[in-house]
Amino acid sequence: MADPTYFAPTGGHPPQTDLLTGRAVFTDSYAVIPRGTMRDIVTSNLPFWDDTRLWVLARPLSGFAESFSHYIMEVAPGGGSDAPEPDREAQAVLFVTTGQIRLSFDGQTHDLGPGGYAYLPAGLHWQLRAGGRSAARFHWIRKAYDAVPGLPAPDPIISNDRDIAPSVMPDTDGRWATTRFVDPADLRHDMHVNIVTFEPGAVIPFAETHVMEHGLYVLEGKAVYRLNQDWVEVEAGDYMWLRAFCPQACYAGGPGRFRYLLYKDVNRHMTLR
Repeated sequence: MADPTYFAPTGGHPPQTDLLTGRAVFTDSYAVIPRGTMRDIVTSNLPFWDDTRLWVLARPLSGFAESFSHYIMEVAPGGGSDAPEPDREAQAVLFVTTGQIRLSFDGQTHDLGPGGYAYLPAGLHWQLRAGGRSAARFHWIRKAYDAVPGLPAPDPIISNDRDIAPSVMPDTDGRWATTRFVDPADLRHDMHVNIVTFEPGAVIPFAETHVMEHGLYVLEGKAVYRLNQDWVEVEAGDYMWLRAFCPQACYAGGPGRFRYLLYKDVNRHMTLR
């Protein structure tokens, strides 16, 4: 596979001469947040984070994301936090797109650059600082951990997109593959954050309809994505949220490959009350 690239927002504002029409869509079953909406005016701040701003892409909300939150963090050199997570029940996945971060926990320090991945279990005390001479940008996906009696909690994981061989989907001639940072058979985990790759011309050849809620951030390329009854054009930097059971499919027309960071909730009974 060619060296990966990862789109990250930089903010700013469009000129006053631009048209207001955009591609943002918010429905009962899905949402599309185009990269052009990620401007300075929609950034947020967090307590105990220095020299940091973020774009909130998803949060638990009636009629929207139910199981997770998803941030894009932008941390200036030397910025970061010694107390980043206030919720002891929250587990996290970090995925670096630009710059460098220094992640510390359990007396060890890990330097992560583009493609760097970290799984941080609930209750872990961790710290993060941006290194290098330019801002670090990374995804921070949070979910309250659904503990199961008799199953131990997951361990921390440090990895990189470049170090994992993608798993090819059957009967696709290698054109559709998934980079898995967590073993799907490890039932300690109640969420997966993977990278899905489509080569030009590849498709999801049926309308997937399933119980997993999805958050998808396009890292590279462009495609046409089926969301419920609509076909929507998406490109690097766009974000999609899909409600459970929302039909979905994809056609990656090229000219380059299409890749996205995918969140889904897995491996647990359905809550009945």
